[in-house]
This record gives sequence, C-alpha cells and structure tokens, in this order.
Amino acid sequence: MTPRRSDICVWLLAGFLLAAAPVLAQKKTNKPLTPEQQAEREKFDPKADTSPFGGSVIEQSVAQVNDQIINTSDYNRAATQLEEEGRKQGWSEQELEEHKRDLLRDLVDQQLLLSKGKDLDINGETELVRQLDNVRKQNHLDTMEDLEKAVSSQGLSYEDFKQHYRDQIITQQVIRDQVGRRIQMTDAQLQQYYHQHINDFTQPESVRLSEILVPVKTDGEESANLTAAKAKADELVTKIRGGASFEDLAKANSVASTAAQGGDLGEFKRGTLSKDLEDRTFAMKAGEITDVIHTKQGFIILKVTEHQMAGIPTMKQMEPRIQDALYYQKLQPALRAYLKKLREEAFIDIRPGYVDSGASANQTKPIETASKEAAAKNFKKKKKHLLF
Repeated sequence: MTPRRSDICVWLLAGFLLAAAPVLAQKKTNKPLTPEQQAEREKFDPKADTSPFGGSVIEQSVAQVNDQIINTSDYNRAATQLEEEGRKQGWSEQELEEHKRDLLRDLVDQQLLLSKGKDLDINGETELVRQLDNVRKQNHLDTMEDLEKAVSSQGLSYEDFKQHYRDQIITQQVIRDQVGRRIQMTDAQLQQYYHQHINDFTQPESVRLSEILVPVKTDGEESANLTAAKAKADELVTKIRGGASFEDLAKANSVASTAAQGGDLGEFKRGTLSKDLEDRTFAMKAGEITDVIHTKQGFIILKVTEHQMAGIPTMKQMEPRIQDALYYQKLQPALRAYLKKLREEAFIDIRPGYVDSGASANQTKPIETASKEAAAKNFKKKKKHLLF
C-alpha cells in the first residue's frame, strides 16, 4: 500500500537539510563582528588557515562534492542559521551540539541531492514560479517586480533568493521520486501503529470552521449599508443551502484573510471560542452552516467542516495521520541509506579538521590531481561505467 501523501518528505528536509530562510526576514549587514560574534564564528571554523600576513584567511574550501565547493562562508552561514533555529525551537545545549556535529553532513547531503537532480534533468522551474508567486501573495505584494524590489530592499540578491528556493525544490523532488515513492506500507503495519499509539490519539471535542465575511460599506447612510450587507449575506446562505460550494463563494465574496483558502479558519477545541459561537457551532454537524451573524467586522457565515467528538477516534478516522507518521518513520532510514549510496558513487573531498558524520566506509578516497574538478567529473564517469 503506497502512502496517501508523499509530500511528507518536505518535513524531513526541515529536519536535516538547511530549510529556506523566512521570506524577507534576514537582512545582510556590513557591520563589523562583535568580539562575541567573532568568537562564535571561530567555534564553527576552528581549522581556518592563518594568513602569513596576519589575521585569518576569509575564504577556504571546507569540502568538495563532485564539481561543487562548500566553502567557509557557506559553513559559517549554515552554522549561524542553525543557532537561530536552535533558539526558536528551544533546543538544549546537548541538542544543539548534536546538530552542529551533523552540520557538514547536512551540507554534503544537500549537494549530493542537487547533483543527483542535475543528473536527472530536474530544474524545478515550474514549481519555482508557483512558490515565488505564493511568497508574493503571503507578503501582500501586487507583482513579481514588487517582490524583487522587496528582496533587494533587504540587502539580498534576488538571484540568490530564487536559487535558494530552486535548490530546495530540486532536493525535495529527488527525495520524493528516488526514495518516497519506493516506500510501501501494509494494512497490517498501519493497524499495528494505531494500536501501539492509541493513547496518543485521545483528543477533546473540536470543530473545524470556515467563514465568509461580508463587509458593511462605510460610505452613504449607515442603515442602508447594513441592510445591503445583510441582504447579500442572506443571499449567500440561500445559495449554500441550495447546494452551492461554500469554498467557492468564500473565495469570490469574502473579505476575510482566509478567502483564498476557501474560508478555512482551522480547528477549535472546546473552551477556545466565545460562548455564543461555541454554543452555535458545537451543536452543529459537519457540513452545516450558521445563519448570518452580525459582528463588528460585518456579517459572518460559519461552516462546520469537521466535528470531532471527544475520545479515541477510529482507525479509519486516523488513517491519514497514521499514514503520515509511519511514512515519516520509514522515510528517515530509507533516505539515509540513499544518501550513503550517493556518497559511495560521488567524488567527496573533506578538508582536514572537518568531519562528515554521514560518511560511508565504502567511499572511495579522492586522488589529488592538478584539478579536483576534473577529477570529480572523471570519477563520476568511471563510477557510472563500473555500475553498468
């Protein structure tokens, strides 16, 4: 039985590959480092060469993966992002140290997947256009030119910004196509997982709601505007109860921020809504809608899209969640095995003083030549010849 949703591999990327930075969140700066920042940087690059003229060499190669170089600036930037992620996630010192030990492994993993994507002629351009358009919408920008200006105003290169997303798309597609689609799950395995984790599935009563918000115009006579808005909302209720799609009407008529998602507001447990709304919605079945509700924002129509009763849901109700959890569980070792295989087929040269914690004992030791890039290409050609 194949998994219902193979896009779960994206979750794993967030765990061991360097995920894309928040949109427009980081601004480059030319300010000199403080002594504390310098000390922190040196911790991540302890083997940095010393210049014969004094000071440290700014840029050095940390690793070569096929024809790509991971340099000290790549390594230090990833280390800084790792520190920031650790603070956000509340990692302990031990957890942070464990992530640091795997930092070079993760960078090598990423280059191996990008290299494989190149071999498979995956460029990610179509998906890149879609993702950039989503970024534009999330940042409430009118055009792609506005997005480019917004990125540039943060001191970032728009080409680097796009490349970051492109790389992420390529690595995700390689994982999905080469690893995720080969994972199989049986009904027996799903049943076993359900029974082993049944206590984890206990949940309070909850509803999932969607909304349509009809605004009241501020121009003209207030009572007339209220009457017009109420009439429009009542008309929408009539259409929905007559069989029209709530989601389509939300997209076309709602002025709420949820309109693009068909009005989806998310899940609410008992005790999280106002008493009036809780009494209304928790008395409804999935698929039912409320009458028009007058609020300060305008007239709202709510739909109960799901109504989960308190207790332990059935295996059928939890199957999508179980599929995702079990798939993720299987994906981790399968992906590490795949990356081990890629290492054994690649040209990888790690600078002394750095450790690739994902290295395979069967990796071929690179031979120093006048041109490492040429060696990498020749090594890959030789490997392909031996494999076939």
